[in-house]
Amino acid sequence: MSTTIAETQLSSAQLLSGVVTATATAVETNRAAALVGIETVTTLVTGTTTEVSVRTGGHEFTIDEPPALAGKNVGASPVEHLLASLGSCQVITYQVWAAKLGITLDSVEVTLTGEIDVQGFFGLDPDIRPGFQWIGVAVRITGPETDQRYAELTKAVDEHCPVLDVITVGVPVHSKFSYNGR
Repeated sequence: MSTTIAETQLSSAQLLSGVVTATATAVETNRAAALVGIETVTTLVTGTTTEVSVRTGGHEFTIDEPPALAGKNVGASPVEHLLASLGSCQVITYQVWAAKLGITLDSVEVTLTGEIDVQGFFGLDPDIRPGFQWIGVAVRITGPETDQRYAELTKAVDEHCPVLDVITVGVPVHSKFSYNGR
């Protein structure tokens, strides 16, 4: 009798390690498979000032602003989503690289803080950028490994986290516009 993966109980680390290995093998065999296209469609909800409907990857959610920015706070704000994207990408990248490096993690928690000076957003001071003035990242890891092994893991995460890369290095943005259906 053969045993399939579904019939065995794999730990999450074993499952992730298998996926990482299979993906690496597939990409090494076909480099074109490494490019993953992502699309997100955002639309202002009719009759609102700041509520935005988001569709991406088969998911739908709402982004909004707090009342101080004319919103109704029915969803996290865009900048809260940015911090959430960075934090969740860091957690996932810790998991992937722990599997790649054979490092055991009991838990990983990433807390992000940041500060925005709204003078930049509202155009009140041209010398103040409209985005975050700074972002703080606090990572808490628990597990049986040495501090040195976790430092090795942290270095790998800092070098390979996609959202951290976009925020710290930047990425070209190519915009095109259509006005009145043209």
